[in-house]
Amino acid sequence: MPLRLADKVAIVSGGARGLGEAISRVFVREGASVVIADVQDDLGLRLADELGEAAVFQHADVSSEAEWPRCIERAEELGPLTVLVNNAAILRVAPLAETTLDDYMHVIGVNQIGTFLGMRAAIPAMSRAGGGSIVNISSIDGIGSKNGLVAYSASKGAVRSMTKTAALELGHLGIRVNSVHPGGMFTPMMGSTSRAAFDSLHRGLPLGRSGEPEEIAAMVLYLASDEASYSTGGEFVVDGGWLAGDINPLLPGAPART
Repeated sequence: MPLRLADKVAIVSGGARGLGEAISRVFVREGASVVIADVQDDLGLRLADELGEAAVFQHADVSSEAEWPRCIERAEELGPLTVLVNNAAILRVAPLAETTLDDYMHVIGVNQIGTFLGMRAAIPAMSRAGGGSIVNISSIDGIGSKNGLVAYSASKGAVRSMTKTAALELGHLGIRVNSVHPGGMFTPMMGSTSRAAFDSLHRGLPLGRSGEPEEIAAMVLYLASDEASYSTGGEFVVDGGWLAGDINPLLPGAPART
């Protein structure tokens, strides 16, 4: 069976762990050359070494305008840049009344500005390549929200909206831009939360469980591939049914839960 990303060159920001690691792994498995861009040097170097010649690590603070050109250069050393995954993100949880401006702007800087800078930096390289695919990792909290997530939701909502603007502006260049909206994913972003505790929070979802990073990677793989050649400006939710609505156990059709 043909490799789905054969001959493609990709940058995955935040690619050293969590969702980014899963995306980097599946991209290499499907034939892409990957620049793992991250601030986690030890993790990124170790992953690139494990993945072999198809992967290289590049230290990158995505919120820094000065660091994006080197990421693009590193990618073009591998071949024409055709895929960018803006995945790098941080989470700060606090009530609105207790969120400092510094904390708010830190989240905005990485999640929102990092995505903006990445998209903008990729345009000339993807134009030279004759087109490409940009996949922006938003969140279900960019569509709805939760208490304590004022900064995170603001940033992810912006990613959702910027994706649509970019799709409108870049389609004539052959550049597709889509957003992916994970929900209920167990990643290092969850901090000290145990897997058992995290899973217990998601038993009420239609699928009755939390999600795996590989399930996000599968969606990103599709959008990065030529299989998604007519998809742009879209938002692709991978959340176990979280946003579908609420299961009311008092109404017909509710599953029995043990």
